[in-house]
Amino acid sequence: MELNRASLNSVPAASRPRIAAPAPGIVHLGVSAFHRAHQAVFTEDAMAAAGGDWGIVHVAPRSPQIVDALRDQDGLFSVTTLGPDGSSTRVIGSSAGQILAAADPEAVVKLLADPAVTVVTLTVTEKGYRLDPATGRLLLDDELRADLETGRAPRTVPGLLIRGLCARRRADAGPIALVSCDNLPANGHRVRGLIDTLAVAKGISEWVRQSVTCPGTMVDRIVPATTAGTLDLAARTLGVRDRAAVNGEPYSAWVIEDDFPAGRPAWDQAGAVLTDDPRPWETLKLRSLNGVHSAIAYLGAVAGRETIAAALELPGLAGVLRRLITEDIAPSLVPPSGVDTVAYGEQVLTRFANPAIEYRTVQVAMDGSQKLPPRVLHTIQQRREAGAVPRWAALVVAAWMRFVQGVSDEGRPLPLDDPLADRIRARLAAGPSTPDGVVDALLGLDTIFSPDLAEDAELRVVLVEWLTALEKHGVAATLAGA
Repeated sequence: MELNRASLNSVPAASRPRIAAPAPGIVHLGVSAFHRAHQAVFTEDAMAAAGGDWGIVHVAPRSPQIVDALRDQDGLFSVTTLGPDGSSTRVIGSSAGQILAAADPEAVVKLLADPAVTVVTLTVTEKGYRLDPATGRLLLDDELRADLETGRAPRTVPGLLIRGLCARRRADAGPIALVSCDNLPANGHRVRGLIDTLAVAKGISEWVRQSVTCPGTMVDRIVPATTAGTLDLAARTLGVRDRAAVNGEPYSAWVIEDDFPAGRPAWDQAGAVLTDDPRPWETLKLRSLNGVHSAIAYLGAVAGRETIAAALELPGLAGVLRRLITEDIAPSLVPPSGVDTVAYGEQVLTRFANPAIEYRTVQVAMDGSQKLPPRVLHTIQQRREAGAVPRWAALVVAAWMRFVQGVSDEGRPLPLDDPLADRIRARLAAGPSTPDGVVDALLGLDTIFSPDLAEDAELRVVLVEWLTALEKHGVAATLAGA
């Protein structure tokens, strides 16, 4: 039996949705596993606590699989919480519709012009925004220019947004909030810059200034990729098959800048933190959690460890990560009031060690060219400006340089799933394969490394030292001797 509204009576009562089918109030771009285990849950809980028509219309930019699954299941899906001592599963009913943008972009534009929709949330990953990771500025490539300058249906996320805003202005549909829930530094400010750039190109700057806000956020929950095991566990618990099932850790957090000109769900009653300035939380999480996650992923993948939890068992790695947190990350930021960065880092390591969360190292390692700047390079930049040499953060960069060469310490191939994969391979092929040559080749990627870092002789020395150790001795021996 498949999960849908007709089969809900077969689902254990404690696992059923907490709300009836809601009317649309939110459009979400990017129907990721993370979104389903995070914002969709917070939104259901907010409606259960305080009511309101805040159903989410889910828009997948290109991939039809999740849209098809959700349509077949009347928008229902399950989230299984995996703790060290057991699991629990609940069905989420906050979805109010599903659209595949690639097949029907005009339907998305029409939705964005609907006065009933007053919030747009996004989880489209770093590359979906088409921002230069080194500068944060919008990359006006041929695809986006075509969205702006021709009459064709929009194909990019920025193109969908600006076309929808133009339609909303014509319809006099009122103000709207665009809310990035991706791990971008100052994500609200970056989306603001993106929208302002597009608004100038389309001649609607004044309306955008008056009618569009871009609240910043910090989102946090470990959500591994769905596997056959995920689906089987959900089926055993619910008694029905769920093709859109996801799982996640027990911990979940959401910090939101409270800037919604036409209202919002009562997310604060669902456990979210509403604030005037989420940036300290964003920075803390990007560097202390995501940066550490990337460190484990690159070192673990090269060492042949399949999961994050397994990688953390490498002798010496936990100690190296603690030094990364205390010596490099903590001095690089000002944490939110009342938060201790080192204690936060210890909590992160405990969460990552949860053996029930089988988060694959190669999954975390993907899109490194987009993730390195906010997660690791900004830490290095801050420490260099303070006159320090961040050795442990440099080890993370060296581990990425080792990872992108495509072979583990055991001689197994490593995937390079990255928007700059062709450029990375080309630069590696064009120079010597020595540690010096690899460091120089990759520092030359100006969309990743700022000129200050690329030309930093002292940093280069440390990178070459670490990469030499990783290539000569392997990850395990390098960590043991660190």
